[in-house]
Amino acid sequence: MGVSGCGKSTIGKLLATKLQVDFYDADDFHPTKNIEKMRKGIPLNDADRQPWLAKMRKQFIVWRERGGAVLACSALKETYRRFLKEENIDIEFIFLEGSFELILERMKQRKGHFMSNHLLQSQLDTLEIPTYGMHINIDQSPQVIINKILIKINNE
Repeated sequence: MGVSGCGKSTIGKLLATKLQVDFYDADDFHPTKNIEKMRKGIPLNDADRQPWLAKMRKQFIVWRERGGAVLACSALKETYRRFLKEENIDIEFIFLEGSFELILERMKQRKGHFMSNHLLQSQLDTLEIPTYGMHINIDQSPQVIINKILIKINNE
C-alpha cells in the first residue's frame, strides 16, 4: 500500500513471484469514471472509492480460497483498510513510503499511466499512515525491498 508512484506494482509483482501466488493491481478494479477523473487530475473522493473497495473485498474471499494473493492497492485511509478486512480476511499491509521528491521523480519516469503527477500531493494529504503492518522505505532497490519483506514475513 501507499501513494501512486511508490512502487506498489513493481514490488507486488516481485513479491507474488517469490511467494508463488497471483498478483493483482487495484487499478484494474476501478470503474472507468474513476480512471477518467484521475487522468484529468481530479482527486477521487470516498464515494468514488466505495464501489472499487467493495469489488476488491469480494475478491479477497476468492483469493483466500486459492491460497492467497498479492494486491497492489493504495488503501490510503484507515477506513478503507478496515473495510477491506471486514470479511475477516487475513491481510498483511506493507506500507511503501518515501519522500515526495523521490516519488514524484518516479512518477515522471512512468510511461502510459493514467494517474496525473499533479495528484501526488492530494494522495499524500489523504494518506493516513498505518500504525501496524510493515513499513518499508522505497529508497533502495526492489530486490533489497523484497528481501526485507521476505525476512519479516518469515519471522512472523
